[in-house]
Amino acid sequence: MTGPLVRVVRSGVGRRRVQTVVIAIATMMAVAAAVVAGSLMVVSNAPFDHAFAAQKGAHLTAEFDPAKVTAEQLGATGQVDTVSASAGPYPSTVIEATDSSGRRPPAMTLVGRPRPHADVDDLDLASGRWARKPGEIVLSSSYQGPAFTLGDTLTASNTTLTVVGFATSASKTADLWATPAQVRALASKEHPVTSQMLYRFDSAGSKGDISADRKKLLAAVPSGALLGTQSYLDTKRAADHGAAPTIPFLVAFGVLGIVMSVIIVGSVISGAVGTSLRRIGILKAIGFTPREVVRAYVAQALIPATVGIALGVVLGNLLAVPLLDDTEQAYGTATLSVAWWVDVVVPAGALLVVGIAAFVPALRAGRLRTAEAIAVGRAPRTGRGQWAHRAAGRLPLPRAVTYGLASPFAHPVRTLAMLLAVAFGTIAATFAVGLTSSLNEVNAVQDPENRSAVTVFTGGPAVAGGEHVPAPGTPEPEPADPAQVSAAIKGQSGTVSYYGMGQQDATVAGVSGTVRATLYQGDSRRGGYAMISGHWLTGAGQVVVPGQFLETTGTEVGDTVRVTVGKETAVLRIVGEAFGTSDDVLEIQANSANFPATRPQVFLVDVKAGVSAVAYAEKLAARIEPLGADARANTPSEQDNFVLVLNTMAALLTLMLVSVAALGVLNSVVLDTRERVHDLGVCKALGMSPRQTVSLVLASVAGIGVLGGLVGVPAGYALHGFVLPVMGHAAGTNLPRSVLDVYDTPHLLLLGLAGLVIALLGAMLPAGWAAKSRTAVALRTE
Repeated sequence: MTGPLVRVVRSGVGRRRVQTVVIAIATMMAVAAAVVAGSLMVVSNAPFDHAFAAQKGAHLTAEFDPAKVTAEQLGATGQVDTVSASAGPYPSTVIEATDSSGRRPPAMTLVGRPRPHADVDDLDLASGRWARKPGEIVLSSSYQGPAFTLGDTLTASNTTLTVVGFATSASKTADLWATPAQVRALASKEHPVTSQMLYRFDSAGSKGDISADRKKLLAAVPSGALLGTQSYLDTKRAADHGAAPTIPFLVAFGVLGIVMSVIIVGSVISGAVGTSLRRIGILKAIGFTPREVVRAYVAQALIPATVGIALGVVLGNLLAVPLLDDTEQAYGTATLSVAWWVDVVVPAGALLVVGIAAFVPALRAGRLRTAEAIAVGRAPRTGRGQWAHRAAGRLPLPRAVTYGLASPFAHPVRTLAMLLAVAFGTIAATFAVGLTSSLNEVNAVQDPENRSAVTVFTGGPAVAGGEHVPAPGTPEPEPADPAQVSAAIKGQSGTVSYYGMGQQDATVAGVSGTVRATLYQGDSRRGGYAMISGHWLTGAGQVVVPGQFLETTGTEVGDTVRVTVGKETAVLRIVGEAFGTSDDVLEIQANSANFPATRPQVFLVDVKAGVSAVAYAEKLAARIEPLGADARANTPSEQDNFVLVLNTMAALLTLMLVSVAALGVLNSVVLDTRERVHDLGVCKALGMSPRQTVSLVLASVAGIGVLGGLVGVPAGYALHGFVLPVMGHAAGTNLPRSVLDVYDTPHLLLLGLAGLVIALLGAMLPAGWAAKSRTAVALRTE
């Protein structure tokens, strides 16, 4: 640019400081929202694949019998045809440990590795350090959180193990790691040492490929040496199953962010150029060519927009990092970061949008004849919107309010952009409220047992694997007699209702392997799962199953299935489809009366209003401990990490989109106020007070806010109704009505006011500026 052109650009940017700041902030928020949404969409797209590739994950984890194959022979298997890389052998065993609070987690796979890095399964150390000596262990990062922190201890085989680090294995090759010597020391007769080998293959994209590779390994070692294998395809399926529901959610917010970015940035830049037509005419009159005029006003738009884009990239990365950390914990994958190309594509796209938005009106201004540009100036065309003023004047409202209500009709294009911004902001708010309500409901209905105030443990193997275990070193007590425990609960003061529950392995005719059967004793409606179709258990001869069971067995509600638990077999009718979790275990719910030999392992108790669950549990425990049972008050379950991640994403993206919408309103109101500054001066000279001036400016956006809310709430409601079932199908389940029907009339009415709130917030600053402007200054302003 030449010297005069540079001065024009610098003058334009400095003279319109409010507009410059609005452009910068609007582009910053739009870009930040796009970076956050784009980053989350990238990492949610097959997060397992990205982590698996980064860690050089194991296509096959194999366990060998060290008594039948030597370490040298196992090392030689890395040279087998199709094996591209291998690691090991590592000593491996299974330990049954007890934590410092006396709880016993499920059995854990312990592997001895001298270091986290390897040619296969290159572990990502999430926190702490690697185990260097006996007595130190590194836990899988899936255990990190309230359950375990650095410095906590586990006790196994009378050996105290201190947690010194947390590591992530995309291949899920172990639950914890220690030094090889420590693993050998902890091995027992029940869980002897095995040799773990990790392999990567040239071709491992299907079960057939993995099966062929496994056969070659089997042929390379002595007969009976291979004890078992784990394919990465099973781990991948579980990880992708968990990630799939987030894709439609992020796509919805991503589309909203992109559309709003285009609307707001285009409106801001177009308005900035459109309100400078008179100055453009003056520039042309003193010798600037049309091309120079176009370049000058595109540059005036690009300078603050570039600053905003740069700040938006930084802000987006800062906001994305904690969300990505949460996503890492939810997916159990390796450390995630913002993809470099997101930081390139988003700014480039934003610059393109800004450039086009500025170029179109600037080109029109450059083509205007000098006299026409000066004549047009900054005022709206004569007569535009006069009918609106006449119609509003008939309303029984103060003149300042009716004047403001009619003002938007003077600039229909600008008003439409403002309306779209408010509508999209309302859509985002409505969708986010519905989404978080649905996710919270999902979290609640997936754990119906937590609704009860007190849990009574009768003992037995199923309890020992869960929450209630004896102190370390003490023998396992005999299970209590459920009938005696039930009588004690019934006789305890403060009991309202209770029911028994136990879990057993069962077989179902036509289904290979076992299924998990949850058997209820008594009225279990309080602990019933949310129903997608049919009804909950009402008596004997009935079974409730999840959708996965129906899909696997090809049955429907109303069909019968033959179920065997222990030595007892019953033909049960499917009376309902329950909303269940998305794990790979088939589960059924039935009445224990169908299998008289089964015994409840826990009782879930509800207490009377005003009765302390803790005090009730202490008194009941004192009565039933001699029977071999125990009672504990239930604490509210913490929200699942996955639910927390989605709620945080929804809140953050909604806040950003609503802020962008408010900035769009702010920009439009600033432009309108500056254009009408002379009119405001006349009104003030005729007696309009500052309060009336504020009323006028706020009224100019009130109608747009109300209309934006009326458009945005139904659209957000429809978006929620479309996205939630898609998320459910991606997770492999339908959703119950309680999860989908989360809006009620008061909520919708309040959300309808969101458009008005967005519009009024955006107009508040310029309204204050207009009220404070002096009459004489306003009258002198052209």
